[in-house]
Amino acid sequence: MASKILLIFIIFLFIISAASAANDYRTTYTINVKDDGTAIWNVEYRTPLVTQEDMDAFENYTEQLKPVYLKEFRELMQNSVSAASNVTSRKMMAGGFTGEANVQSAPTGNYGVVHYSFTWTDFAKMDGDKNMYLGDVFVGGLYLSKDNALIIKYPSGYSVEQVTPQADLVRDGMIWYGLRSFNAGEPDIVLLGPSISWMPYALALIILVGGAIIIFKIQKNKVQVKSAPSGEGMETGETLHEDKADMADMSNMADMMDLEDRIVAILKESGGSLYQSDIVKKLDLPKSTVSSALNGLHAKNTIQKIKKGRENLIRLSGSQESK
Repeated sequence: MASKILLIFIIFLFIISAASAANDYRTTYTINVKDDGTAIWNVEYRTPLVTQEDMDAFENYTEQLKPVYLKEFRELMQNSVSAASNVTSRKMMAGGFTGEANVQSAPTGNYGVVHYSFTWTDFAKMDGDKNMYLGDVFVGGLYLSKDNALIIKYPSGYSVEQVTPQADLVRDGMIWYGLRSFNAGEPDIVLLGPSISWMPYALALIILVGGAIIIFKIQKNKVQVKSAPSGEGMETGETLHEDKADMADMSNMADMMDLEDRIVAILKESGGSLYQSDIVKKLDLPKSTVSSALNGLHAKNTIQKIKKGRENLIRLSGSQESK
């Protein structure tokens, strides 16, 4: 069992023949990328414990994990990080290695679960705008066996500009499932850094300016009414009409913000994603009105727009979906 578990990780790092025998284990590789380019790697293996022999073998592995197998894992990953550092010309380090093993019970039986983790500094390449480029460390490509999964998570505020190949699922990160072979340098991902949203500031400025204009006109009207002879005060009717128009504009802006909240609520009720045409039907509003609200949500990185043929699939961003 020990040699098999170590082999799993080697298979992940280097391409081998896809004609390998079917696995009786499941492996999940989770790479959590931080905003400084550092990545926290978590590797979890799950293997069924059917017989007493399986239980005894896993217990023996657990006893030898820290004195023997964690050391082997550390050496393997340090060598891999060193090789990636030489190729990319970035000063990388691997540290914070941990390992643990335990038995978990499920309705389908008992499973031996082994979990390794470590920190990889300078995993992602970054530019002056804090954009991230992931994938150059995978020099020889990657391989996922059947029933295995690769998950890459990225910091909140970042948006995916490019990803090759496309993920099988986007949910709190990008997920790829085996059986799959990645080419050299893949997954190739470009993440755009967080930008300061101008919407809150623009809205605050509009409210302040609009309020100041209304107050100014009200005060002006009071002066005109007091100073005008009898009958001349009727000239302020045009000014009052302008005040109503300004207040209507502010009301429309509030309605648009309320519409965005309604769209987010509909998406949450629908599991986090819905086609744009279905959102229009649920709201019973003009397409242009709904489209404007969706553009506002997209600018705030609240939603993602995914082209599906002639349709747009609207999906909540990960941070919103988890709220």
